[in-house]
Amino acid sequence: MSASTPIPPSSAAAHLAAGVLGAPGNEVRLSVEQASYAYLPNPSQAPLFTLEATSFQARPGELVAILGPNASGKSTLLKLISGALRPLSGRVLLNGFSTGSLDPRTRAQRIAVVQQESRLLFPSRVWEFVLQGRHAHGRSLRFESADDIIIARGALARVGAEHLIERWMDQLSGGEKQRVILARALAQQPLLLLLDEPTLHLDVGAQMDFLEVLRRLAAQNHYTVVVVTHELNLAAEYADQVVLMQRGKVLRTGSAAAVMQREILEQVFQASLSVEIGASGRPRITVLSGSLGKQGLSR
Repeated sequence: MSASTPIPPSSAAAHLAAGVLGAPGNEVRLSVEQASYAYLPNPSQAPLFTLEATSFQARPGELVAILGPNASGKSTLLKLISGALRPLSGRVLLNGFSTGSLDPRTRAQRIAVVQQESRLLFPSRVWEFVLQGRHAHGRSLRFESADDIIIARGALARVGAEHLIERWMDQLSGGEKQRVILARALAQQPLLLLLDEPTLHLDVGAQMDFLEVLRRLAAQNHYTVVVVTHELNLAAEYADQVVLMQRGKVLRTGSAAAVMQREILEQVFQASLSVEIGASGRPRITVLSGSLGKQGLSR
């Protein structure tokens, strides 16, 4: 695959969406129904951590933020949603199918996960890295097809990174790298995008750019996007729905304005805050002087 490969943009977009992204509607795509989990050192000992019964739903085109301080259970919930963990009780359904019961190949075709860190096992160019997202759709011992190349390039175009196609991954800035990692996830042609603290190592400008891309992808292409974060204002600005967690328990779910109220945020993050509702109806949170600290709270 080369930057000079002639691929019409409309063709790339069509291949990326074909057979995967349906028309928007009110149907529930992701349903978390009283799902719980416990990390047990062995059956005779008390659990190291327990995620209490959790429920929420998400539809195509929605961006859901799972919000909470460190060690609140955000990543555990994300693993339950992805099918990497099976619930102790309850269930997690993607289009009516239990995510934990999907075989690995089918799961990779329907669910794309972007971890906090994506280590580079060997040097690769951007286009090689993004093509890894096509493995779930290919056969073993097989080179990429023409369709794979078109889809990978279309994924880069959707995140605004097509100009990076011939760059080496280890030469990218943090923001550029996160866009390319997202493009690899899109190349899987998933229904559900799961991201664990994707803006953790980015500066403020890159954080906002990345969330703008996620918001646009969800709205235009009907992905269901779930983002784990402790960034209050990013969740407030970009999420359709917020799931607020503390110590393994979901305290509230709903719109940012309904969930992100001063009293409960101060309780969860152990910090003094002010919360103002802007003209858009979305809250804006300010951490008051001297209250930052141990809960992993970001301005």
